[in-house]
Amino acid sequence: MKRSLICICFLMILDRPGHTQAAKAAPAFYIVLNSSTKACTVVDRMPRTDTLNITVASDTIFKTRAEAEMAVKTLTPCNQ
Repeated sequence: MKRSLICICFLMILDRPGHTQAAKAAPAFYIVLNSSTKACTVVDRMPRTDTLNITVASDTIFKTRAEAEMAVKTLTPCNQ
């Protein structure tokens, strides 16, 4: 009896839309350096670190693409 009551309460909690739907994440932009071409690009997804020629050029996470593109001009690995 206790188990069924606990299960019903748990299902009622999960039934609420606030708990079941994930919140929309804020946009994030990253600067990625391709070490074979020495070119930096701005990407909107988290860069994978297991790719051979791709490295993260900056540890900063930018909120807008314009901020990231301005930062590309100031980074030394991107200007070589």
